[in-house]
Amino acid sequence: MRIEPPAPGEPRRPHGPRDPGDAWVVAPDGQRYWGRFGAAGLLAHDPARGILLQHRVSWSHHGGTWALPGGARHQGESAQDGAMRESAEEAGVPAAALRPRFMSILDLGVWSYATLVAHVEKPFDPVISDQESVELAWVAPDEVGNLPLHPAFAESWQRLRPLLDVRPALVIDTANVMGSVPDGWWKDRARAAEKLVAAFARLNRSGIPARVLQLPEDIWYPDITVVLEGGARSAQGSGDLDVIRADGSGDDAVITAVRELRAAGRPVSVVSSDRALTESCRGLGAHVTAAGEFRALLDF
Repeated sequence: MRIEPPAPGEPRRPHGPRDPGDAWVVAPDGQRYWGRFGAAGLLAHDPARGILLQHRVSWSHHGGTWALPGGARHQGESAQDGAMRESAEEAGVPAAALRPRFMSILDLGVWSYATLVAHVEKPFDPVISDQESVELAWVAPDEVGNLPLHPAFAESWQRLRPLLDVRPALVIDTANVMGSVPDGWWKDRARAAEKLVAAFARLNRSGIPARVLQLPEDIWYPDITVVLEGGARSAQGSGDLDVIRADGSGDDAVITAVRELRAAGRPVSVVSSDRALTESCRGLGAHVTAAGEFRALLDF
């Protein structure tokens, strides 16, 4: 790839220093993509009002079309942070009003675009806060396809729309994850469990690979239920997670949680390498990921 200098139609900022990421990337076939370090956008879904869309100014790339608030990522910036920053800069979107659900990534090798799909938990009114928008509007999902859409968004919308209401759940057999590595956890089960729970929360904030949940797209932010048993029951929890402190068998608590979530129509995945528990959870329609495979994703 190569980086080209500014050209007509390049997205512009009204003020402030230029970021190194604000540049065109030119692919070997001559196609040009905005964002030296890739780009990211936000698909905010408010069940009561619809999808937040941006009507792009005429001088922008594919000007006059409708798309998502978004733009070039900064150097060293995660796709999630880039989507949130760009949507705040372009539409005044408050991060605290959103609950990330999943992320779809288009990776072309020389350039990538990440779409962060988030549920609006606290209604807000978007504000045009830079020169890149003619209009911002909440559009009902059934009406989105009737607008002149940015070609890339039009293509991705067909994949993303059926997933807007998917609410995956992940149930973790903490004792099994803990026991998968002989790191001395038996000396202080509560403390070992606390470290794991904190790691579970960090992983969910950064996103969990779709394969763990057996879902499409790339990254998901599921609702996590952590089951603690025995000496780990006194472990400190995390506000991001639902913690079940089993009075008896942890396996029974996992099965009960899976049964209730499946009865509510939720897609459920379980983390455990216990053979009997795995068979029971699969019998209830849950996907199961081995404890060792899941632990390899954690950041300690």
